[in-house]
Amino acid sequence: MAVVGRACLIIAFAVTLYGIGAAIHGARPGNRRFAESARRAVYATAGLITFAFVILEIAFLRSDFSFATVATHSSTTTPLFYKAAAAWSSQEGSLLLWAFLLSVWSSVVLTITRGRLRDVTPYATAVLLGFAAFFIGLLLFSASPFDTVAGGAPAEGTGLNPLLRHPSMMTHPIALYSGYTLAAVPFAFAIGALIARRIDAEWIAATRRFALASWLALGIGLLLGARWSYVELGWGGYWAWDPVENAALLPWLTATALIHSVQIQEKRGMLKIWNVSLTLATGTLAIVGTFLVRSGILDSIHAFVEQGNTIAWAFTGLIAIICAGSIGLVVSRRALLASEHRIESLLSREAVFLMNNLVLVAITFVVFWGTFFPLISEALTGTKHALGPPWFGKYIVPLSIILAVLSGIGPLLSWRRATAVNTRRNFVIPVGIAVAAVAVSLALGSGHRPAAVLMFGACAFLLGCVGQEFWRGAGARKAMSGESLPVALVSMVRRNRRRYGGYLVHAGVALLFVGIAASSAFQHVTTPTLQVGQTTNVGGYAIHYDRPTAGISTHDGRLEKINLGSDLTVRKNGKFVTRLHTERGYYPTDDASLGVVGRYFEGEQTSEVGLKAGAARDIWSVISPDTDPLKNVIAQGDKVFGNAKNLPPQMGAALLGQAITGIVDRYKRNPPPAQFRFIVSPLVTWIWLGALVILFGGVISIWPPPGGATRRVRAAYMARVGRESAATTQ
Repeated sequence: MAVVGRACLIIAFAVTLYGIGAAIHGARPGNRRFAESARRAVYATAGLITFAFVILEIAFLRSDFSFATVATHSSTTTPLFYKAAAAWSSQEGSLLLWAFLLSVWSSVVLTITRGRLRDVTPYATAVLLGFAAFFIGLLLFSASPFDTVAGGAPAEGTGLNPLLRHPSMMTHPIALYSGYTLAAVPFAFAIGALIARRIDAEWIAATRRFALASWLALGIGLLLGARWSYVELGWGGYWAWDPVENAALLPWLTATALIHSVQIQEKRGMLKIWNVSLTLATGTLAIVGTFLVRSGILDSIHAFVEQGNTIAWAFTGLIAIICAGSIGLVVSRRALLASEHRIESLLSREAVFLMNNLVLVAITFVVFWGTFFPLISEALTGTKHALGPPWFGKYIVPLSIILAVLSGIGPLLSWRRATAVNTRRNFVIPVGIAVAAVAVSLALGSGHRPAAVLMFGACAFLLGCVGQEFWRGAGARKAMSGESLPVALVSMVRRNRRRYGGYLVHAGVALLFVGIAASSAFQHVTTPTLQVGQTTNVGGYAIHYDRPTAGISTHDGRLEKINLGSDLTVRKNGKFVTRLHTERGYYPTDDASLGVVGRYFEGEQTSEVGLKAGAARDIWSVISPDTDPLKNVIAQGDKVFGNAKNLPPQMGAALLGQAITGIVDRYKRNPPPAQFRFIVSPLVTWIWLGALVILFGGVISIWPPPGGATRRVRAAYMARVGRESAATTQ
């Protein structure tokens, strides 16, 4: 099967190269049949890559260790659920996933745009096939998922990295890679529009939902990654400004700016050069994100590859070509990208949207600079210097407060120019809510955290603006239609999904910002060392170490991991609150030098978090057991089994199992003091709630409107295209 998979890649590579040539040739007048042939080349590439991906998945599900990738990233003890996800935990599998998703989205967009944008689509097809050729080339010449193990398949594989054995890891990479590959679609059409000098609104209309889908998928990936970090990594946070985290955040930020700024082009014919630049930047940053995940040039807990691989150079070359080509096209077409109108007043929706965009781009620059600063400092000084969370917070916090305020102001202002009377009427209630929120925060003793208080006020203002818009809109709908208020609300959202879906996104952002501000500013942390029966206090809670726990997890008769943990009881003011269980998992390693027994305690380790989540606060716990007292017993076991090499395999395995069970029971009977980390964080749940509201609003925005609304939107777009085309030919 490995041969078949590799053959699929070879044929797909040849097809993409043919398709690139056919697409470029088909862009010339009279060569339409070549453009159609290039379109079919995309479909053929999608079919071939899909078949290759299915072959790899089957190999993982069957534990076919003749595949080198399967042997190094899975094992017979890996549960079936994680075997399926292990395919994209490897360098090779993730690149194949990228190529697979890209080919699928490329096929979808070329099907949707069939018969439209005939002067733009051939160039866009060539760009999409160029991306596909790049990734397929990497799979063929640098990181093949279909390499086989020399000397025959081993009996057992290395196994999946224990940190990846979490349900979110099944969908987190797919979501991020979907976001990256979906961003390639608007990028390709922007390049095509620039080359064809077709600088009107139609290419935006054709790809707007792909930009929204990219933003939505990246948001889902960021949410899953943050949740994974919070419950799996054992440090108690959800965002550490890690390079790979930032890599997904960068295109999400520019996509957010793009989603707002295209409205200005649609309504006023402005910001054309800004919109095409944001589209190109989002696509480029999507490639940069993939580069950071799989190149290993920056240290990251999320980058599961070795540093110094040759793929880094290939990505560097691709990014250089993309940047040079994008800048060159924008500069050469700058006259065509001139705006039809100018901002008439700072007190207008387009002016606030532009300021909103500038803040988002500023945040993007801060994140980009902080992420790549280790490389910049190494190039200038010869030494890598990393910038930590305090540096990011210094700039991101004030910019986020401004962003929250602008997100509330923009939708309440009219296009072109707002009157003072309407402005005053629109902002009285939201400003009052913001003042009340600040007053309540100060009354609760938050004055020593002024940034948090300002954020609470800004988010209250934003929520007030959104709530007011929903209330007024539903009230007007109710008055006109005679419907009940709930029915009127649903009908209103259904008829204008883009607008009110956006409002829900803004409300979700407010909830998320409140959760981040509260959990960051008012968090209580302690790291005590406790013996069984002792109690510690944190954030007004008393946490008691009830008993140690110890056990062995097996899968299909094989030892999967050893678990050492604890049961805890939490009380407040003497009253029972909850019970927590936290443990440390020890996975065996294949390194025989660590000893026959010792290798079961010296492999990868994971933390199982004890968590009590609530609307008001989370109580978070993790244990770091002290295994030093067991080292003498483990060493004796290594010596005994090292001298008993002639035992029959079945007897040796049985005795080894008894020895390990005895060591685990010894820990449970005579537990040494254990180190804990306890965190009490307010409003963490608001982060997840806000993220879900954002995603729900995004789904509403992207969902196709009813047929009549679709025709009205299409007519509006065509009218603008006609006006812009007429202006171009004059």
